[in-house]
Amino acid sequence: MALKYRHQPVKTLYMVGGVLWILARLPFWTVRNLVPAWRPHRTWSFGRSMIVGLMDAAIAIMLQTDVPFNEPLERLASDAKKNGFVWVDPLPDNLIVGDTKHAAEQNKVLPARVGGCWYEAKGSENQLGRKAAPGEKVFYFAHVLQQMGSAAPSYSGTALIAQGLLEHVKRVPRLFASEYRLARGPPLPVLNPYPTAMLDVLAGYYYLVHQLNFSPENIILVGDSAGGILAYQLVRYCIQYSASLPSGAFPVPGALLLLSPSADSALRPVPGSSMITNKRSDYLYSWYTSRYSVLSLLGNLPESELDRPWLSPGSTMFEDDDAGLKGIFESFPKTMIVAGEAEMARDCMRILRDRMRKEMGEEHVRYLEVEGAPHDFLGGTMWEPDRTVALKDIAVWANSL
Repeated sequence: MALKYRHQPVKTLYMVGGVLWILARLPFWTVRNLVPAWRPHRTWSFGRSMIVGLMDAAIAIMLQTDVPFNEPLERLASDAKKNGFVWVDPLPDNLIVGDTKHAAEQNKVLPARVGGCWYEAKGSENQLGRKAAPGEKVFYFAHVLQQMGSAAPSYSGTALIAQGLLEHVKRVPRLFASEYRLARGPPLPVLNPYPTAMLDVLAGYYYLVHQLNFSPENIILVGDSAGGILAYQLVRYCIQYSASLPSGAFPVPGALLLLSPSADSALRPVPGSSMITNKRSDYLYSWYTSRYSVLSLLGNLPESELDRPWLSPGSTMFEDDDAGLKGIFESFPKTMIVAGEAEMARDCMRILRDRMRKEMGEEHVRYLEVEGAPHDFLGGTMWEPDRTVALKDIAVWANSL
């Protein structure tokens, strides 16, 4: 269980002990990683091998003491121009339907005012919330993690991905990154379980289409890690409930870009899968094995919900012709999936790729798997040159749309 040592003075003692444990392990890690054959991945340098081990150890300490929340939106709004921040109105109640409405009722989730941050290409003047120019394209971005993280420029992962996309994809001048209410789970009081984040991301999409007048075909939806499952859910919602919603409420976006998407929310350590074989080559081993993210999503829902297509389109717990999935991808827009070959969750992304190609056709699903890359490698400069290689490939795909 996570957060066993969250109270003082045990918290401080555990953190100090954790740092001392890391320092004590450094000589062993150094010797082990000096030999290429002993490194977590055959292609890795000594430096990358050390970084991944240190990151996983730091995450393990954090998980037992304090999972940081993002800064209040009011603080971002207090310096809106610097942060590129705008408020986004709550999703109207009549636009919440189907399975999503049922899950919201079970978890007592209501729509709320959220926000987001605008990023523009270098040299552009950030006029917050200006309406779309004729034919203007935009990235709509759902950030990493549903338990921490932010759309704000102060969160380096979001800022690096936003800047990388705008630098390499010249025909898209702006990116809107959605904030969403973050989840908390046991042993803390449950807060913002599924589908809270989904409702907030839907509200951001509604804002782009109906307030800023972006044509849906000009919106490239981008989901990073846990944001990837939110992006998938948004597109699925647009398709599955088009007949149940007011006409034109949620048109399908023009394209979908998934970056290390969390395609299986259950995160089971299936023997022989990448969840086992790649546990040394990914920095999220401690995060995955704690199951904190899993429990924070569920709220009042049974754990069996994790094995349904809404939360786990890349799960092995159901067949491709499952009634909850069959036919859904036929109407999906052109999609690109970017994965790291060294990720623990790599296999579920391959399953998602295969299911999408089966219904959409291989030509409509671009899949890039970068050898030796760990999870979410576009969000850190320490993962170069893999990061730039992927961004250039994304640019070729995006410019072909």
